[in-house]
Amino acid sequence: MQKINKENLQSFFQEQKENWPLAKNNYNGLEKVEEKEFQFEGFKIKVQFNPERIKSTSAKVDKEAIEKRACFLCEKNRPELQTKIELENGYSLLVNPFPILKQHFTIPQNEHIDQNFINHIGDMLNMAECLEGYSFFYNGPKSGASAPDHMHFQAGENGFMPTDSEYINLKKNNGKLITYNDRIKVYSFNHYLRKMISIEADRAQDIVSTCKILYSSFEKLQAEEKEPLLNAICIYKNKKYCLHIFPRKLHRPSQFFAEGNDQLLISPGAVDMGGVIITPRKEDFDKITKEDIIDIYKQVSLDDFAFDKLCQNFTKLVML
Repeated sequence: MQKINKENLQSFFQEQKENWPLAKNNYNGLEKVEEKEFQFEGFKIKVQFNPERIKSTSAKVDKEAIEKRACFLCEKNRPELQTKIELENGYSLLVNPFPILKQHFTIPQNEHIDQNFINHIGDMLNMAECLEGYSFFYNGPKSGASAPDHMHFQAGENGFMPTDSEYINLKKNNGKLITYNDRIKVYSFNHYLRKMISIEADRAQDIVSTCKILYSSFEKLQAEEKEPLLNAICIYKNKKYCLHIFPRKLHRPSQFFAEGNDQLLISPGAVDMGGVIITPRKEDFDKITKEDIIDIYKQVSLDDFAFDKLCQNFTKLVML
C-alpha cells in the first residue's frame, strides 16, 4: 500500500501507456478527438466526440444486465496488462483504458460493493488532498456510472471541465451563498443549465459533516431511491477543499431512447455535468445544438421547485 503523489502517479501512467497496447492506442487516439464549444452567458459547454466511450455511454445498468456480466472493476476480471497502485483504505488506482481526459484514472474499492457516495466521501477528499491539481469525480448508480455495482471514483487533470475554471466567476455572478460560518461556505447555482451546490472548507471533516446534512435532505426528496441521484466533483487547492454536488432527477434524457434522427446517444455523468458532454457517435457530435444541450440538462437536473426545497431544507438543518 502507498499514498499516491504526482511523481509515482506519472511513472505509473507512463508505464501503463508503454506496456499496455489498448491504453497506448486509446490515449494516442485522444489527439484525434474532436471538440467544439457552445457559449452561454458567463459560462461555456464543451462537446467531445470520443468513439471509444460508446461502451460506457450505452452500458446497460439494469439489475438483470448487471447480474449477467462480469464486473470489469473486480481484479479477477481485469485485463492481465492492467496493473494497479494499491492505495490506503482498500482502493486500487488504475489507468482508465477508455479515456476522456489526457490522464484518466479509475479508483475502485478492492471489495465488490455498490456505489455509495456518502459512506466514502472521506476517501474522495483524502485522495484529492494527496493529488492537488487533479479533479476527483463520482457517478451515482443512476447518474452515469457504468459499474453501479462496484464502488469507485475517477480522477483526471484539473482544468479539463469548464466548471473547474469557471467556478470563481460563477460565485460572483451566478451563485447564492446559502449558509456559512467560520468553517464552511455553501453556494447554490440555479442558473447554470444544471443545478449545482458547492461546499468549501479548510478541513475534510467539515466537508463530510456538511455533505451528510445535504445528503439527508436530498434523500427525503427521493425516498424511493437507494441513493439520491447525484454526481460529484472534488478538488483540493491552496489548502482548501471544494466539493461540487449536482443533484438530479433523471438518469438519461429522452434523446437517448429516441429513434432515427431524433436520437442523441448521451448519458450524462460527472464530466458532462462539469461541462463536457461526451458524444461517442460522430452524427450526434455534428448535429447537437445549443437547444439540445439546454433541454438535456433540464431533463436530468432537479427542477426549480425541488432544488429550492432541497436548499431550504438543507439550510434549516445546518443552522440547527
